[in-house]
Amino acid sequence: MAEWDSSTKEQVKKIPLLTENAGPRDTKEKWDARLKQELQALIKYIQMNKDSDTDWFTIQPQDGGKRWTGKCWYVHNYLKYEFDFQFDVPATYPAGQHPHFGFAHALCLGLAPWLAAEVPYLVEAGAIQPKV
Repeated sequence: MAEWDSSTKEQVKKIPLLTENAGPRDTKEKWDARLKQELQALIKYIQMNKDSDTDWFTIQPQDGGKRWTGKCWYVHNYLKYEFDFQFDVPATYPAGQHPHFGFAHALCLGLAPWLAAEVPYLVEAGAIQPKV
């Protein structure tokens, strides 16, 4: 399995870890505490991106934090490629005893590297068109 680059590792270290081990099936108070931590981590990550002029996504919670929707974009050869995304939080979230990484960590470690790797390939293959 490939390693994350040092820039990604440094960035994810700056995102606050979450301490509340709660999911949608837990009490409203526990779930709300988890969502508060998720939002604080997302705000920190978004601010880090804006400060470094690498803002690349927007995200909003829906349905009490059980569904999230947003847009992400990637600039390749001076052209902007934009995508809608959404995900539902599984009832078992967070699984196991590893509640410390949240949605901001997933975006940083998952979606950002995927966009960087796949958008250039999809452009060259003619599979996607830039936002005009």
